[in-house]
Amino acid sequence: MSKSVVLLFSGQGAQAVGMGQALAERSEVARGLFEEADAALGFGLGSVMREGPMEELTRTSRCQPALYVHGLACLAALREAVPHLRVGAAAGLSLGEFTAHAAAGTFSFAEGLRLVARRGLLMEEACAATEGGMIAMLGGAEEAVRQLAADCGVDLANFNTPGQIVLSGARERIAEVAVVARERGLRGKELPVAGAYHSRLMASAQEKLRAELAGVSLGVPAFPVICNLEARPVAGAEEIRRTLECQVTGSVRWAQSMEYLLEQGHECFVELGPGGQLAGMLGRIRKGVEVYSVSDPASLAVAAAALAG
Repeated sequence: MSKSVVLLFSGQGAQAVGMGQALAERSEVARGLFEEADAALGFGLGSVMREGPMEELTRTSRCQPALYVHGLACLAALREAVPHLRVGAAAGLSLGEFTAHAAAGTFSFAEGLRLVARRGLLMEEACAATEGGMIAMLGGAEEAVRQLAADCGVDLANFNTPGQIVLSGARERIAEVAVVARERGLRGKELPVAGAYHSRLMASAQEKLRAELAGVSLGVPAFPVICNLEARPVAGAEEIRRTLECQVTGSVRWAQSMEYLLEQGHECFVELGPGGQLAGMLGRIRKGVEVYSVSDPASLAVAAAALAG
């Protein structure tokens, strides 16, 4: 019997031109999901993923459905390679939380794709209507970073790992954060993003997404899905709707989510998506954790051999 695993799904920023191409060539089930997505969306998402350009793939309205489809294609190929795969829980970074719910059967692949495509478009529109930015604070104490955010009028967007908190807000306020941080001996790195994700500047996207979620029928997840907003499992339909909606402007508590899973005794994690960022962050949260990243046939073979054993 295979090991019990926690599935981790990538968020925006992990995208890479060429993602999914080799997987689609080798796995019929993965190829089927890419084809289904193209037909449902009415544009060639697959060609954007395969060929780019990167500027187009990075657009929020393209990137979010691309990562959703790629994550579920990786999972489908993994299940094909490890038929008795046992899943103990799942989590996803921001957009990846939707992918985790699709994996758990909370909603269908098609329904999740529609939601994610809509979410990406709404967030892209919010970015265009505001002048926002983000800055990663590296190495500072959480209390000091919280105080910095409060003093500069920006929001706490991501708690990625101990010592890495991302702040989000109006572009001029992010520039102020960079200056004040240096004065206080804190180290910050401004991020090349289109807007202020997970901040109050995304309020218009959150409001419109609420209406989209209200019309979706949600089932009970087949395994625990950890929400970004509160770093705990969610199961009831209204609770799932609320947490998916509120994370658009709320903080992504990724480090706390991983700590919760580790405290529950989970020992093996599989990242499904390009880049390996989630595996890297998990290694900084807890050194020596068993984690595999699956994004292409080669990494799939490595993970499948380990899990089947």
